[in-house]
Amino acid sequence: MRAVVQRVKDAVVSVDGRSVGSIRSGLLVYLGIGRKDSEKDLRTITEKVANLRIFPDQTGKMNLSLPDVQGEIMVISQFTLFGDAREGRRPSYTEAAPPEQARTLYQKAIEMLGAMGFHVAAGQFQASMEVAYTNVGPVTILLDTEKRF
Repeated sequence: MRAVVQRVKDAVVSVDGRSVGSIRSGLLVYLGIGRKDSEKDLRTITEKVANLRIFPDQTGKMNLSLPDVQGEIMVISQFTLFGDAREGRRPSYTEAAPPEQARTLYQKAIEMLGAMGFHVAAGQFQASMEVAYTNVGPVTILLDTEKRF
């Protein structure tokens, strides 16, 4: 499982010109689910996202986590995180999970983060979405449960 985590001041996701979710200050998470991913990977990545210390403390050092700043979280399903462009010019997505598997784990990610007490906004699975946000820092963190990077 892969995630791109961005520290944001705000974020809005729209489908067909209408907003389907928004957050104030917190984290925007693009979540990629691979064929081999399981609920164990999901627990690992949601715990990591929820506890990343990437918010500034009173001295400006990145030392606080999402609960510390009472931040919100937006989760967007993103199969293209499993795009493999090592050969040719058109990425291959064979390592991305099939839609049924990805939808199940994506919904569980939203539920797990909500159960941790966060306000969670989400995109619309398999829709063409527009995501507008203000990245603060900028801070962008890459996560991979297989630790490839």
